[in-house]
Amino acid sequence: MTPHRVVVVGAGMGGLVSALQLAQQGVDVTVVDSAAAPGGKLRQLAVGDAAIDSGPTVFTMRWVFDQVLASVGTTLEAELTIRPLEVLARHWWDDGSALNLYADPARSFDAVANFAGLDEAHRFRAFCVEAATVYRTLEPHYIRGPAPDFWGLTRALGVGGLTTLAQLGPMRSLWYTLGRHFRDPRMRQLFGRYATYTGSSPWQAPATLMLIAQVELEGVWTIDGGMHALARCLERLAIARGARFRYETACETIEMHNGQAVGVRLAGGERLSAEAVVFNGDAAALRTGLLGAPAKRAVSTSAPPRSLSAITWSMHAPTQGLALDRHNVFFQRDYASEFTDIFQRNQLPQAPTVYVCAQDRGSGHTPTGPERLLCLVNAPASGDGETLTAKDIETCETSSFNLLRRCGLTITPGHTTPIRTTPVDFHRLFPATGGALYGQASHGWMSAFARSGASSPVPGLFLAGGSVHPGPGVPMAALSGQLAAAAVMASPALTRRCPAAATSGGTSTPSATTARTA
Repeated sequence: MTPHRVVVVGAGMGGLVSALQLAQQGVDVTVVDSAAAPGGKLRQLAVGDAAIDSGPTVFTMRWVFDQVLASVGTTLEAELTIRPLEVLARHWWDDGSALNLYADPARSFDAVANFAGLDEAHRFRAFCVEAATVYRTLEPHYIRGPAPDFWGLTRALGVGGLTTLAQLGPMRSLWYTLGRHFRDPRMRQLFGRYATYTGSSPWQAPATLMLIAQVELEGVWTIDGGMHALARCLERLAIARGARFRYETACETIEMHNGQAVGVRLAGGERLSAEAVVFNGDAAALRTGLLGAPAKRAVSTSAPPRSLSAITWSMHAPTQGLALDRHNVFFQRDYASEFTDIFQRNQLPQAPTVYVCAQDRGSGHTPTGPERLLCLVNAPASGDGETLTAKDIETCETSSFNLLRRCGLTITPGHTTPIRTTPVDFHRLFPATGGALYGQASHGWMSAFARSGASSPVPGLFLAGGSVHPGPGVPMAALSGQLAAAAVMASPALTRRCPAAATSGGTSTPSATTARTA
């Protein structure tokens, strides 16, 4: 057995951040992943000669990555070219109406006033104020901190924080709360979409998810080279600090000795020993025993409801009819039916919402000729069953592209064949998930306390990724990686044998990875 101090299973965002921060502190790190490249769900597909981001496409909460890179002595600007977007997203309805939301709140106010009237614009402003208050309340104690229990979070929030949440009504759904704010059903529909950022239904997701409005108002950026360039950047920095990456190398089992994780066995039979293992995969893979029966103890035995999956089309094709921006959302009128179909009937939506990421656009840039597109519709996470037929998928595809045409957008077939990814494909990429892309659904206000934290009940086994605290999304998964690295550094196996190493920022304690930055 070749000695390795820490093995990270999975080169997704959480695994990359964990590997980088552990390597920075002098830990011997090996990352194994069955894929051919880093990123996990942050993947890039080649359609002809066009590289298309085909996973997460929105870069927000840049402070998370400012913090990660500062902890290893560099900056985002030194490593990547990032650009702020003036238009956060363009929204289109099949009745011919459209609304832009802007990084500039004053421009958004005027846009809403022109779209839905001055009274609705004032309601929009009040909604943004409340969203900012909720974000400021939860950000230091929930988003940045280790996985809380109910009473621990209650104590941390104090009287002021609890009063804020009580006024919001956290036990109420996001959809209910949006109905208190808006009169125009299109505005309610637009902000209800925030529930899908966590793979959930706005009718079941907690009202606190309105804080996503503040996240976007604080800035949305693009990265030259796409979101996949962020994964490559973290990989490069980790390698420079001594981490090793082994791709197309699947982990078969997390090995145990006397109830403690002591390494991994790879699919070919090779064993890698370790003082600690960081598992950056979906918690469902542990729960179902895919990594060995002893590792099942690392997560709760009760299976939570699955989050949304998706059908995506990665395309390189000309468009006509609408002035797209970077991020575009196309709505049908019957929004409730989409979530009834997915979560109650476990079927593809007959009236889907369609997201289109036009990756050659943004900040006024208009491409000529074919452009790189990712089109996405929500789907049930039933990729491990037999409920999604080829006919169902074709029907959903027809309905989706018919909606685009009704809104005025025509995508002309190009010379290259689009790559379609279904829940079955996502289940194959991310085993045990059924294709769920966000771990568990955030349904009910207690769902915030159902996610596992970085430190598992199995000594030596630590958890990272979007299925654990603080939740799904690129920045949240990065935060989970920070928490996992800090937990590893504080664990008995490493504190006995590996004194804390000074980081470039001059901090020598594990808490350096979670310290708040200005």
